[in-house]
Formats: sequence, C-alpha cells, structure tokens
Amino acid sequence: MNMTSVDLFLNYILRSNVVTWAVLTWLSIYFITTFTILFSRWTQLSDWEKRERSSLESIMMGSKNVRDDSILRRCTSSVSHSPDMLKVCKNVAEKNATVGLSWLSVIASTSPFIGLFGTVVSILETFGKLGSAASASLGVIAPAISEALIVTAAGIFVAIPAYSFHILLKRKAYEVLSLVERQAEIVASNAKAHVSKSEHDQLG
Repeated sequence: MNMTSVDLFLNYILRSNVVTWAVLTWLSIYFITTFTILFSRWTQLSDWEKRERSSLESIMMGSKNVRDDSILRRCTSSVSHSPDMLKVCKNVAEKNATVGLSWLSVIASTSPFIGLFGTVVSILETFGKLGSAASASLGVIAPAISEALIVTAAGIFVAIPAYSFHILLKRKAYEVLSLVERQAEIVASNAKAHVSKSEHDQLG
C-alpha cells in the first residue's frame, strides 16, 4: 500500500459518518475474534487429538481401558461400560470439539452484509450531499462511491478467513471425534466380550 492509498484511506476515515465508524468497529471485532478462535481452538484440538490418539494406540496394544486423559475415561469405569453411557460421552465430546464453530459461521455469513449496509448508508449520504451541490459530475460521484465500497471490501475481507478457519477447525474436530468413536467401539466390544465370557463361565 503506497502513500496515496494510505492518504485516501485516512481521508475516508475522517469523512466517515457514525454508521460507517460503527460498521468498521464491528468488523474489526469480528476480525480479532476470528483469529482468536482459530489459534485457541486449533491448539486445544491438536492437544486433544494427541491424547486420544495415544489412548487409542494403548487400547489397540492390549490395554483393557482408555487412558486417564481420554474424554471417555469417565464412561469406561468398571461399572459403566453401557452403550448409553458411551453415547453420552460421545455427545459431550462432540459438543466440546465444536466450540467456536458457530461463531465463525456467524462471522463468515454476516460480515459481507454488515459491510454492504455500511456501503449503502455511505452512498445514500453521498447522493444526499450531491443533490444540494451546484454540480454533480461523474468526476465527483465516482470517487465518493468508490470510497463507500471500502466497507463492503472490508466485510468480504473479514468473511474469507472466518469461512476458511471454520472449515479447518471443523475438519480438526472431525479427526478428534473419529478417534473418540473408535475407542468407544473397542471399549463396547471388549465389554460385550467380557459379559459373554462371564455368562459362559457361569453356565460351565
């Protein structure tokens, strides 16, 4: 961005009305929130995925139960191997894994409309001023409209990373939940085999 672009942007900010300021502030909050959700949730999901992967590998190597740091631990005690309890824990895991995705979806879907709203208000104000001006040539109207479109561009600029991060975190959450699902299936299978063995021993 050269000095001319910076000057144009500063002039636009100085000439902006209250609505434009409010829209730009709103979009700035959205932008900060988007990256905050990305960095915090990506770190949490990555750590969680490592724990669940280690727990799954432990079970596959012959361990009778999940590791203590697995979210399924509370559902796999010696008295609670029931499918209903495992289903409850899987639902809890799904809720925890998808935290923040709704906000990213809201930001991605509403940012362009917020920017468009700011643009419409700026254009209406521009035409209102031009209506009372002595001359309203294309050389006067074009720069004013191009400046008004800055808010729409800002809305799209915020929406793109929000939508992209939503997809990335959704995929990360899916990977975590698939590990939890596989552990639950193994635990349920082991519990069923244990019950069948106990019944066979009693009959014998």
